[in-house]
Amino acid sequence: MNIQASLPLQRPWQHLSRLGSAFLIIALVSVGTTANAQAKPAPDGFADLAEKLLPAVVNISTTQIVKDTGTPEFSFPPGSPFEEFFKEFLDRQQNKGKPRRTTSLGSGFIIDPSGLIVTNNHVINEAEEITVILNDNTNLKAKILGRDTKTDLALLKVDASKPLSAVAFGDSDKVRIGDWVLAIGNPFGLGSSVTSGIVSALARDINSGQYDEFIQTDASINRGNSGGPMFNMAGEVIGINTAILSPSGGSVGIGFAVPSNLAKQVIDQLRQFGKTRRGWLGVRIQEVTPEISESLGLGKPRGALVASVTPGGPAEAAKILPGDIVLKFNGHDITEMRRLPRVVAETSVGSEVPIDVWRAEKVLSLRVKVGELPDEPEEASAAGDKKGSGSNPTSPTVGTVTVLGLTLAPISNEARQKYGIDSKTAGVLITAVDAKSSASEKGIRPGDVITEVAQEEVKTPADAAKQVKASKDSGRKSILLLVDRGGDLRFIALKIE
Repeated sequence: MNIQASLPLQRPWQHLSRLGSAFLIIALVSVGTTANAQAKPAPDGFADLAEKLLPAVVNISTTQIVKDTGTPEFSFPPGSPFEEFFKEFLDRQQNKGKPRRTTSLGSGFIIDPSGLIVTNNHVINEAEEITVILNDNTNLKAKILGRDTKTDLALLKVDASKPLSAVAFGDSDKVRIGDWVLAIGNPFGLGSSVTSGIVSALARDINSGQYDEFIQTDASINRGNSGGPMFNMAGEVIGINTAILSPSGGSVGIGFAVPSNLAKQVIDQLRQFGKTRRGWLGVRIQEVTPEISESLGLGKPRGALVASVTPGGPAEAAKILPGDIVLKFNGHDITEMRRLPRVVAETSVGSEVPIDVWRAEKVLSLRVKVGELPDEPEEASAAGDKKGSGSNPTSPTVGTVTVLGLTLAPISNEARQKYGIDSKTAGVLITAVDAKSSASEKGIRPGDVITEVAQEEVKTPADAAKQVKASKDSGRKSILLLVDRGGDLRFIALKIE
């Protein structure tokens, strides 16, 4: 589903698998947070549970072929004392640039006695050879049945001479903050290690992608634990350890796991098709801020604001429009923007489902036939050549207007060439921005084009000023603009000053 948030995200996280340097996280996930079970007492110990589960947890060793970057070049003045100092170092670098074999370590667990193994995709990414080491030190070569980069999951297969010990997935939606968990994995290549802790938080967003809703735990997990299971006290897998937050590279009691309910769906699809088949809506979304909510008469901020609709996609066929706020999808309340991608992705491809949107200050119920997420989804954007041909006639000649700290003018052919505005883009051009205005704070800049004001199309600066006045007269404290920057559409709410 090409649902994209509009702002770039930082990713200050580390993978748990490879030994040595830190890696950026690739995982995408989510989890529910409701349950009605009574609180359980602390266990007397974990020995019986660990003894039962250890045979199903495996170590994964991978081999890659990498090429060194080559010998660095140094230049020193004749007779420099550094010349001799670096000579030995340069001699040691003479083999640089040649391919060499490296290894990395991670964890995994068996989900079927026939030899099906779940791990993280980053554990086996770019591997030339994968070896699975069972708890009894049996080494088996593994092949990849499928992988999913969006959730950082992979499914492997080994051929064993006898049925293997396996574990089952539990229901991660029943997990509660404070529940005891057991983590088993291969930290720092030491072999199977068992640690315990509690669930510290649910639905954690760590800015790794659009499906972020990780289970957080304080159970000690480190590099090499990636792909290992997180168990509940019934011995069920309720999470797959994927990342840690650590300034040192070691455990500081903040680890993250892919919830089992997401993993089950992904693994089932990898088993059936060798790839994932996610639901696709065909919209680009952004967060509903308090200003946007107020400007649209929504009240409390909630839902996901549709910034643009992919031509020919499911949303367009369902008559969903830019400016709509998705409040409910297939019976699921969309309490915040990031919940929509997961809900749509988990919906069966081809199914027709209800969707509630906020439009013109009322709830509108529609139905949409869910498509299949393309392998490389295209972002919805304005059609045409973004460089601008300059062949369109100049917009009608009207005077410039200053409103909301913005100086607005018609889009001339010269402006299209100067700012690279597409020849088919219509609206009013922003030629200047008051540095002390709300518009400046929101990042609006000269060259941006306003195509809508208060969800009404504007073709002249006077149109824009008229809509601002109407909103002010109605008592609105903010107003919604649809801004086009190089074909990238985004709604921005500004205070009416």
